[in-house]
Amino acid sequence: MARIDLNEIAHSYKPNPQGPDDYALKRIHTTWDDGGAYALLGPSGCGKTTMLNIISGLLEPSQGQILYDGKDVSKLPPEKRNIAQVFQFPVLYDTMTVYENLAFPLKNRKVPKDEIHKRVLEIAEILDLSPDLNKKAAGLSADAKQKISLGRGLVRSDVAAILFDEPLTVIDPHLKWQLRRKLKEIHKRFKLTLIYVTHDQVEAMTFADKIVVMYEGELVQIGTPEELFENPEHTFVGYFIGSPGMNLMECTVSGGVARAAGMDIPVSGVGTRRAEEASGKQKVEVGIRPMYLDVREPDAEGLPARIINVEDLGSAKIVTLEFGDTTVKARVPEDKALPAEECKLFFPPEKTKVFIDGRLAK
Repeated sequence: MARIDLNEIAHSYKPNPQGPDDYALKRIHTTWDDGGAYALLGPSGCGKTTMLNIISGLLEPSQGQILYDGKDVSKLPPEKRNIAQVFQFPVLYDTMTVYENLAFPLKNRKVPKDEIHKRVLEIAEILDLSPDLNKKAAGLSADAKQKISLGRGLVRSDVAAILFDEPLTVIDPHLKWQLRRKLKEIHKRFKLTLIYVTHDQVEAMTFADKIVVMYEGELVQIGTPEELFENPEHTFVGYFIGSPGMNLMECTVSGGVARAAGMDIPVSGVGTRRAEEASGKQKVEVGIRPMYLDVREPDAEGLPARIINVEDLGSAKIVTLEFGDTTVKARVPEDKALPAEECKLFFPPEKTKVFIDGRLAK
């Protein structure tokens, strides 16, 4: 296992980049701790796979250094970095048995036969591949083939890190949950450094100890699922994490009040003064999670709104409301009684965030 440092990494696929828009990755400076389980989360095209390929050595960055345990590996090819990479689609040898596929990375490294046998049986048991060990890979389902591919990445005990590039895309939805649980067990058991690329927030939150959120080539926040949900440091994190995402409205801030959608919303906390100074000069937004937006009776304290739709999810209700000149969503408990139409909305100041040019006001 290894600690991985990305030191001022930037990358462009263009030979002569002229500005920030020409870069797929824009100044990444961060550390992946030894033995950590990380999810690299973001939408398609945000730079996740580029980042993974730079870490693995399939790409050399345009700028910056990659350090493994303090050693600069920026110019080393993948085979010199002692990492394993599992791709979106299975990479294996169809003519070999499952056992031979799992053993292949160890045979290449001239690991003793008895150690190979022990390790193959151990990984096969973890991934529920033991009954298929003597079967040819060609005749197995797509699910089983991807489990073999995962096993080939996990079988090496000396690997510095294992990188997963959306490895469960082709897997049956129910099996996805099982394999994520298996990967968590493997991480806990072997303390491997795991980096898992996904665009699915559920996958990220159920797999990782820490989530690295990327947006338009930038690393916008690293944190636990709770930290990303409660304290998003970027409007993208607020909107992308959670279902539904954070309500965001452009505003101006003055005297501890955000003027948004024609309404005055009290705000508090660090950053309010900066938001006041930025109002009218930069893009200022106020945001609140749907679960913290309180839908009240028309005669209660709050701001006037009108219910225009209620979606019953069984465990909760998603309420769409007309609020001033915009719409917002609230997530309320399943058993909460709602007004017929006219209502009041209460914004708890401690849960209401202010952002300046997309970044949390601090």
